[in-house]
Amino acid sequence: MDKLRLHPAALAAAIAVVACCTSVGAHAELGGTMPSQAVAGASAPRTLLNGALRERTWTDAGNTTINEYASSTGLIVAYAWQGPTMPDLHALLGKYGDSYKTGAAGAAGSGNLHASRVARSDVIVESGGPMRGYVGRAWLPAALPAGVTSDDIQ
Repeated sequence: MDKLRLHPAALAAAIAVVACCTSVGAHAELGGTMPSQAVAGASAPRTLLNGALRERTWTDAGNTTINEYASSTGLIVAYAWQGPTMPDLHALLGKYGDSYKTGAAGAAGSGNLHASRVARSDVIVESGGPMRGYVGRAWLPAALPAGVTSDDIQ
């Protein structure tokens, strides 16, 4: 049986795909810490609401724009997204993913295929939109800084 040989261009393309896919992991998750400096593929954090929040933005592999929100101490308290694909909620929610799944399972069968809201004591996730027009947000209600409401997460 012949040995499999990869053309150098094919090998380079495969490495590029792996690098792109693993760069998503460079972003933090709810409850994590936002880097204070710019990170490859993401905007530099900007200050909002008189310093109560910091926001940075990036586009994921599915071309969806994700806004990440952190408190002045760097604690990531929320995400908002908009784009043609759903972001990787498992990666964004991190340790809150299981709570979300439990809430989503309990809310199944609402009949609304275009919107959902899962409200748990520790995390709230809203998601909806038609195919190729997904929007949503997720936040930690108890971690929002004083003076910040869910309306500020866009």
